[in-house]
Amino acid sequence: QVQLVESGGGLVQAGGSLRLSCAASGRTSSSYAMGWFRQPPEKEREFVAAIAWSGGATAYGGSVKGRFTISRDDAKKMVYLKLNSLKPEDTAVYYCAARSQWSETISSPMTYDYWGQGTQVTVPS
Repeated sequence: QVQLVESGGGLVQAGGSLRLSCAASGRTSSSYAMGWFRQPPEKEREFVAAIAWSGGATAYGGSVKGRFTISRDDAKKMVYLKLNSLKPEDTAVYYCAARSQWSETISSPMTYDYWGQGTQVTVPS
């Protein structure tokens, strides 16, 4: 089992920044890939970003590319998501997720095995 705990959400004005953190514990592996997803109110969960534990490969959703940055600290088993130039449409619950390995389906939420409880990000219009 892998446990994931997100933190760092909050209310921020448009144009501002936040850094979300995800702490992983339990049976993590160096081959695990980590992802961030978000779910706006009354909408489906969407892919934000993903990173491989080893090698540093990353992927981003189209709406956040160039504004958000995913990173990880292997020694601390932490994954971060830096959110810059925030917009009202970034308002959502942000979830951290883990899957056993990196592949071409990295953006599909159905392929992730473990999920955190989510952290709310609100950007007022």
